[in-house]
Amino acid sequence: MKLKVCGMKHNPLELLPLEPDYLGFIFWEPSSRYFGGRIPQIPETVKKVGVFVDTPLGEVLEKTGKHRLQALQLHGKESPGYCRELRTAVKALPDRTPEIIKAFSIGEDFDFSILEGYMEPCDLFLFDSKGKLPGGNGHGFDWSLLMDYPFDKPFLLSGGIGPESVAPLRDFLKSPASKYCIGLDVNSRFEREPGLKDVELLKKFKALLYHGPSTQNQRK
Repeated sequence: MKLKVCGMKHNPLELLPLEPDYLGFIFWEPSSRYFGGRIPQIPETVKKVGVFVDTPLGEVLEKTGKHRLQALQLHGKESPGYCRELRTAVKALPDRTPEIIKAFSIGEDFDFSILEGYMEPCDLFLFDSKGKLPGGNGHGFDWSLLMDYPFDKPFLLSGGIGPESVAPLRDFLKSPASKYCIGLDVNSRFEREPGLKDVELLKKFKALLYHGPSTQNQRK
């Protein structure tokens, strides 16, 4: 089960001993976690994710090259056509082809059929909760809604996951709804302030969830 820590701003290097699989850097200026500096040197084993919200393609590519991003998370209303254009563009990059992660806000009325157009250009989906802002809202959604997920595209689970989520997550990971869940995305519930992660909280969470009683999905 992979771990993505998003909304990195102030202390990304402090998280490296936790060996996260992804660190997310938000390039959407209205966010309180907007990252405007230069990403420090991070081992290649930890994927640097650029998070974008309805960003012009050229700007995404500029940030990808500047920061040597290994994954691009689209957290707005990007169309399947936009994703296909981005897929074509990143394939032409000289030294890497970043993963494309498309985020969707899940609620009771979510129509999973709209995902079909994103299947080919995207590597991963990310399922988040609905909120006023695109991500980092601190509240979750009903994970049982993912029982209706009709595809085999792997996804990351996000939305309000916090230190107290270990037991519910274990239950979710034992359920059929988690069949294609390959990882978790955490953010605001593990902060001392926006963009400043609480390393000890993350350490305890990871130890309890990943090294506690086994779940059927820990092999992922």
